Amino acid sequence: MLKKSLLTCVGIAGLSLPLLAQADDKLVLYTSQPNTDAQATVDAFNAAYPEIEVEWVRDGTTKLMARLRAELQSGASRADLLLIADSVTMESLKQDGYLQPYLSDQREHYDASLYEPQGYYYSTKLITTGIVRHQRAAEAPQSWADLAGTEYKGQVAMPSPLYSGAALIHLATLTSNPDLGWDYYQSLADNETQAQGGNGGVLKAVASGNKPYGVIVDFLAIREAAKGSPIEFAFPTEGGSMVTEPVAIMKDAKNLDAAQKFVDFVLSEKGQQLVRSQGYLPASDQVEPPEGFPARSEIKLMPFDAADALENAEANKARFSEIFGG
Repeated sequence: MLKKSLLTCVGIAGLSLPLLAQADDKLVLYTSQPNTDAQATVDAFNAAYPEIEVEWVRDGTTKLMARLRAELQSGASRADLLLIADSVTMESLKQDGYLQPYLSDQREHYDASLYEPQGYYYSTKLITTGIVRHQRAAEAPQSWADLAGTEYKGQVAMPSPLYSGAALIHLATLTSNPDLGWDYYQSLADNETQAQGGNGGVLKAVASGNKPYGVIVDFLAIREAAKGSPIEFAFPTEGGSMVTEPVAIMKDAKNLDAAQKFVDFVLSEKGQQLVRSQGYLPASDQVEPPEGFPARSEIKLMPFDAADALENAEANKARFSEIFGG
């Protein structure tokens, strides 16, 4: 009886080894992309690499990172690579030793400011923040400075950096600009600018005419305008801030070769064409902007330092709260 049980256990163990190997052969992606975008990205990658099975886990960046860090601390993480909203989060993971560098050959098609110098993470798209106006609004603001003018008093809505990650990056970008700085945010508060919620709330306020002007991410306003919403988007003359949805490989990735192929793919011309088809501004210089965007040469972007933004994130939120009473 004992011999039979032992043989049974060995048989089960033997059968379980291929199953475990199969599980390890999967490429495990953690992403904050919307579900439809995530599925389209994986489908496009599988069309190029049908032999690689991809399992993807999706949630908002904050919740996803809370899950990932809990898994990392317990030694239970299966994530091979990340495709998440912003470079500040990636910088935090890099500094904590959770990412590994990879110098993709595709980087030659990217401005040096769009990837971490050692290859720890790469921008895959540009989601800039600019100005939206209702078509019936009296003014047509073209610069950040315009919104601080007396003619805009009480008429501007913007997302709060206490709620929106893109708005926090926007805050770090503009306050680092010597021509704007914290004085600019003080002038917005003095001008009774409404700062609350996220980009969706701004879109609703301006599209409904409740607020004639707003601060918002580009694709959201441009996409809704194409659907017939009575709004217009402007890329500010001083330049816009940006989140870049970077991709990165985990330090302990079990499927390193597949993970590197995925990074190469999303950075490639084919991967960037997918970004364009989804209505976003591609990060690669090989692919033109989608319909509704101006030529790439007409889009000015402000410098951004992810490490500096990470270091000052809590102080920036505290100072914003003092100014706006958040």
